[in-house]
Amino acid sequence: MKKTKFVEEVNGKSTTELRKDLVAAKKELFNLRFQNATNQLDNTSRIKEVRTNIARIQTIITEKAKAAE
Repeated sequence: MKKTKFVEEVNGKSTTELRKDLVAAKKELFNLRFQNATNQLDNTSRIKEVRTNIARIQTIITEKAKAAE
């Protein structure tokens, strides 16, 4: 359920919005890794979730680029 909702939300965005979301997700991942290294992170599963979301965003950006060709 959660996955399909995220994918539907991301599919409705333009490429520029997706790139902004990608940058934000990468910043969040950096912060999560930093918190994990300093033992301040409580929910370590969030790292995996953010990595998966980054991959999904990159996949949709690639799909939109190929469809535009």
